[in-house]
Amino acid sequence: MRLAASILFAVGVVVLALLIDRVPFTTPTPSASRPSAVGYEGGTLQPGGEVDGYSSPEARRLLSRGPRGPYIVIDKYSNRLLLRTSKAVLLEAICSTGSGGELVDSLTGRRWRFDTPIGVFTVHTKLKNPWWRKPDWAFVEDGLPVPTNEAERLDDEMMGDYAIGFSDGYFIHGTIYERLLGKAVTHGCVRLAAEDLKMLYDNVQIGTLIYVY
Repeated sequence: MRLAASILFAVGVVVLALLIDRVPFTTPTPSASRPSAVGYEGGTLQPGGEVDGYSSPEARRLLSRGPRGPYIVIDKYSNRLLLRTSKAVLLEAICSTGSGGELVDSLTGRRWRFDTPIGVFTVHTKLKNPWWRKPDWAFVEDGLPVPTNEAERLDDEMMGDYAIGFSDGYFIHGTIYERLLGKAVTHGCVRLAAEDLKMLYDNVQIGTLIYVY
């Protein structure tokens, strides 16, 4: 079973590398209310329509050389994450990725699409004990008014012990809903179990490549 899964991931990486030039390298639409000091879970603010695939210029440059150390592979269709090198798999974990659902604010018409972006990225942030600053959609989703008091947005439990940032406002982080791992249920971020997240956090650095397909 492990061998079959590893082969599937390896094939996915090869396909992604071959097709990467076909991914539209456009800047994603602005994320909703993402602060710089605390963690944030996904949800791309959309004027309407689909979320574009995105790969950062830095990731594209690194891809042309090929990974020279550990790199992360995320298969959003089977909800699996690998940390591997060209010769070995260091971590194979069940994760949860974006649900692909859409939320519309009936009062303002704002729309959010909850997808995990496809492409090649780099780790740009590593946070310990991250706080989640709830964006507007978190309140709209729960049928609550958007607060004016900033303190009402802060949650110190939802993201777990670590957060690894990539793309624009997306993180690999922990979850209080580990029973849902393996399912596409997130608002765009990638969730991991606590033990897997710690192992990943300890073995990646700023600039580590992340392949998402």
